[in-house]
Amino acid sequence: MQQTIKLMAGILAVCLTTGAVAGDLVEAPGAEAGMSDERLARITGMSQRYVDEGKLAGVVTLVARDGKIVHFEAVGQRGAEDDRPMTKDALFRIFSMSKPITAVAAMMLYEEGAFALSDPVAKFVPELTELDVLVDGERVPAETTMTMRHLLTHTTGLSYGFNPRGNPVDALYNEVQPLGGRNLDEFAERLGQLPLVFEPGERWHYSVAVDVTGLVVERLSGMSFDAFLKDRLFEPLGMADTFFNVPEDKLDRLLPNHRWNRQEEHLVQINRPYQPTEMFSGGGGLVSSTMDYLRFAEMVRRGGELDGVRILSPKTVAFMTANHLPATLTGGGTGENPGARAAAQSFGFGLGFGINMDPVASGVLGSQGEYNWGGAAGTVFWVDPVEDMVVVGMIQLMGSPWPLRRELRVLANQALTELR
Repeated sequence: MQQTIKLMAGILAVCLTTGAVAGDLVEAPGAEAGMSDERLARITGMSQRYVDEGKLAGVVTLVARDGKIVHFEAVGQRGAEDDRPMTKDALFRIFSMSKPITAVAAMMLYEEGAFALSDPVAKFVPELTELDVLVDGERVPAETTMTMRHLLTHTTGLSYGFNPRGNPVDALYNEVQPLGGRNLDEFAERLGQLPLVFEPGERWHYSVAVDVTGLVVERLSGMSFDAFLKDRLFEPLGMADTFFNVPEDKLDRLLPNHRWNRQEEHLVQINRPYQPTEMFSGGGGLVSSTMDYLRFAEMVRRGGELDGVRILSPKTVAFMTANHLPATLTGGGTGENPGARAAAQSFGFGLGFGINMDPVASGVLGSQGEYNWGGAAGTVFWVDPVEDMVVVGMIQLMGSPWPLRRELRVLANQALTELR
């Protein structure tokens, strides 16, 4: 009987300890985390202004410090044609904010010895064995081998097709439509038909490289990419609202996307029927919630662990969130890249994350070493390892012309009252 009591006491102690760890990610007054509630309220004011001016339908913003959620607000409505109130648990198409998640998945396999960063991509994706570079309109064999490091740092020479008028390779991307494949295997087959913009490693250029990374994860793990993410990342982290295909019972929480009509200056809701997919785009296919993305970002901030679940080693996280671009290779790019609009010397890139190398050069409040990324519909997140702060901002507006990301950075940082 005494042994049973001791056993039950031990189990209770473990449960209480686990509960304390899991309970770290809770809402708290700003003062408990060295931040001002009055100043944090300015974030809500900014969101409300965009909604009142008809520039956004709705906004969800979240700020956490030391794992304490000091600001979490939903403002506006679900869509320009949907006047139901915006909710904190709304589901957003996060587009390129899928990329850091895919990079983490790849580095989980890296830790297991499945590949080296120096490995040729063709070792895992033979469809990319014989690559050409387009030089003065002619296809010539690539002299440099594309490696896994190139994939994770956007230095492959691959592209997206965003600039078909100014880049003949992008024009070919628009013809072949690699991301229009039924699945990742068909994506690779189509991609293998296209030339590179430049020799791998020659410069930084935003591309479908992370979609190739997702295919590598699929082939190395022997699991479909969506199953790998669910089993190895989302379920362990308690990210129940992140997926490629939205479950039927959660479709009512998926927000419509929007575009801005520049001629008539008004918001246009994009009404497209939801279509499930088997093309698991690691570069831009995930749907998530604000809280789920916080859980992912907080795991990274804590060195690869959350609620007692370790995803990566702290050493791996430090490696991923360090700048991997040489001094001779500056960052820049197209589409939803938030770093492209900053001063070149302020932008670095790690393995799946943009890196703030110099806040002064960027002209926006922040910390050196801050890592971040955003999505095509205006979503953004960053982790400030100096101030132990995570910020997530969610909207649904393709190619947003508004400086919401910059304003959110300023407002989150001006709310700090105690620096580290």
